[in-house]
Amino acid sequence: MTDVIETPAAAAPVEPQVRDRADVRRQIKLVVVLGLVLLAEVWFKLEIDDPTVAHLFKGPRTKDNPPVEFDGTVISWVAVALTAVALLLALVNRFPRGWVGVLVAVAVGLGFYGAFLMWAYADPSGAFAPAMTNPIPGTIRIATALVFGALAGVLCERAGVVNIAIEGQFIAGAFFGSVFSSFAIASIAAIPLFWCPVFGLLGGVLAGMGVAAMLAFFSLRYHVDQVVVGVVLVAFGYGITSFLLGQIPDDRNDQFNNPGLLEPVEIPVLHEIPYIGEALFGQTLLVYLAYVSVPAVWFLLFQTRWGLRVRSVGEHPKAADTVGIDPNRTRWQAVLLGGVFAGLGGASFTLSTGAFDKEMTAGLGFISLAAVIMGRWHPVYAAMAALMFGFLRNLRDQLSILDEKVPGDLLAALPYLATIIAVAGFVGRVRAPAADGQPYQKSD
Repeated sequence: MTDVIETPAAAAPVEPQVRDRADVRRQIKLVVVLGLVLLAEVWFKLEIDDPTVAHLFKGPRTKDNPPVEFDGTVISWVAVALTAVALLLALVNRFPRGWVGVLVAVAVGLGFYGAFLMWAYADPSGAFAPAMTNPIPGTIRIATALVFGALAGVLCERAGVVNIAIEGQFIAGAFFGSVFSSFAIASIAAIPLFWCPVFGLLGGVLAGMGVAAMLAFFSLRYHVDQVVVGVVLVAFGYGITSFLLGQIPDDRNDQFNNPGLLEPVEIPVLHEIPYIGEALFGQTLLVYLAYVSVPAVWFLLFQTRWGLRVRSVGEHPKAADTVGIDPNRTRWQAVLLGGVFAGLGGASFTLSTGAFDKEMTAGLGFISLAAVIMGRWHPVYAAMAALMFGFLRNLRDQLSILDEKVPGDLLAALPYLATIIAVAGFVGRVRAPAADGQPYQKSD
């Protein structure tokens, strides 16, 4: 009997895997950015002669709270190590995705921020040695209006209406918030002072809704280009508030432009948390409204029937119409609700700082619009982008005393540079709602 020798079957050829172009571009972006960040952090560390810096994170400089000095060497090298690990992961295409990747990016960003501060505050050139201060209070103060504006933009654009007019809603809300609050103080003395700023919030909301109604009227009723309408409404907001401000006599400023300021309200226990408690939980009613508004808008858009209708008319209004949803009525509702949030953002300028002044919103409405894009038309992500923009503006204010090391003009441009990066799509592939900016007319 002849033995049969079995030969192994030939292995199938392994086809090379072809990487997606988007994945290659992502890797190149990560390598370039992380490489530049690493070089900057190393340069920051090597430029420091004396690594001793001081901070005032617990509060302003007083006799009971003197600046605390510490050695910043560890912070500088930890930042370099974090960035080097992230760069290595990017080089071998193992940089994590999803929420893990976001956490890694946040860690690298915080490390770069720490290394930058160590360089900026080390080796003071004058007799006065500046100390680092807590960035959270200033960030919250600036970002409050940005968060409200971003939520307004998300609501409008999810419904298919481009809201360029956020800046106009801000300036109108700031003016009428001041007028309503001032009039309440001057005319209704029987009401406690605490309620006067609440009248200011009402004035801001009504003004924001008024501008939103004009946006909806021209873009939805007459199908005027929404970008053009938004730009015109911004110019209208600046013009009408400047005109009305000029009509207030000097002897009537107390009655019409002297708003009551919102007083801080401390949340028990939470405001006692070291370093962050007072900054986060010793804030005004408007800040707490911003805290609540972000999850509320998320729930409204993604967990309710009305939110499903809003998203459907923003993606495919004709399909929504065929199942009985009125696209234009739904868009009206979303735009007016967005006006409520934009009006609250505008009122925050006067009810937190004082009397209305021309152009006091300083273009923050457009930065809110950039936060919408950077946040991918999602309320939570847009609010996080708004916080980042607020942080950058606050950083400019904090480092204004270090003009010798950091040019003031560069600091002033930081928020706008970040805006350009966001609009250019560096944050990744972003897609607006499919029917965003497209008017809908029901066919017969």
